[in-house]
Amino acid sequence: MNWDDTGPDIDQRLVDSGPDGEDQAVEAALRPKDLDEFVGQEKVREQLDLVLRAARARGATADHVLLSGAPGLGKTTLSMIIAAEMNAPIRITSGPAIQHAGDLAAILSSLQEGEVLFLDEIHRMSRPAEEMLYMAMEDFRVDVIVGKGPGATAIPLELPPFTLVGATTRAGLLPPPLRDRFGFTGHMEFYEPAELERVIHRSARLLDLEIDVEGAAEIAGRSRGTPRIANRLLRRVRDYAQVKADGVINRDIAAAALKVYEVDARGLDRLDRAVLGALLKLFGGGPVGLSTLAVAVGEERETVEEVAEPFLVREGLLARTPRGRVATPAAWAHLGLVPPRQGNGGNGQTGLFGT
Repeated sequence: MNWDDTGPDIDQRLVDSGPDGEDQAVEAALRPKDLDEFVGQEKVREQLDLVLRAARARGATADHVLLSGAPGLGKTTLSMIIAAEMNAPIRITSGPAIQHAGDLAAILSSLQEGEVLFLDEIHRMSRPAEEMLYMAMEDFRVDVIVGKGPGATAIPLELPPFTLVGATTRAGLLPPPLRDRFGFTGHMEFYEPAELERVIHRSARLLDLEIDVEGAAEIAGRSRGTPRIANRLLRRVRDYAQVKADGVINRDIAAAALKVYEVDARGLDRLDRAVLGALLKLFGGGPVGLSTLAVAVGEERETVEEVAEPFLVREGLLARTPRGRVATPAAWAHLGLVPPRQGNGGNGQTGLFGT
């Protein structure tokens, strides 16, 4: 799931875990307002609850928090909950928006005491801004450079105590000095189907939808372990139920709706099945090079590698090997195909001398 943040140049997919315009509008209404409402991430919730309660008991600002994990798991929601639990305002920005140290200095100098600064995709900040952030997090102070060359002067600027909440989909790209300055680090895991069912039932209540247990389970099983995808699929099933049925969502309605949108029982969409189909039918299950596979499905190499492959690998349907991409037995079973005889090393193709 952790592909490049800019993303390949393709249309928004229904099972893409990144937000779209509609998601941002609807998520604001569906977001839980406190930790008790937040579904899933039990360990992170418990640990974060202790951090926030202790800070409130001391009458101090909370420690800086780093949240890592795939898109759509609730990092932004948790940052807003942190601000609400601390009864503090929140300022939201992102790493790509901070390309110069001056950009960061302008934001930091305008913070109020106790304010929460949410910095999404923190690993994409520029290096000069990153170095300024070290001092701001540790000493609540920044040095503003005035002038250039030998005549440049550093003017120290004191900052009010604040809480930085950083979010990243690629924690490994954060430099160790930055990671070490966070007092609490939480890693967001993919959700279990039972947790997603709770998310779907809660969203259905807020959207005034009628859904039964089996309908919620059907949507949860196709949501790739991601609440954002679960909510998006719920809205598409709602549309289908309102047009094709009486508005009530059950298992049959959910399955029929998601068949229309080409999301199968394991959450694979058209692109995922195209990649698997080419790998199995054209190349006998592999190994095959990434560029060759991309040509076979008519997509860019980056699209296959960064959009389709992460979920297929996580589901155990595809493996990346030094020789190329290889399908697993589960991939053959999922598409209802029979693996070829393994007579020449496993690629299902006839050898030079017919062996």
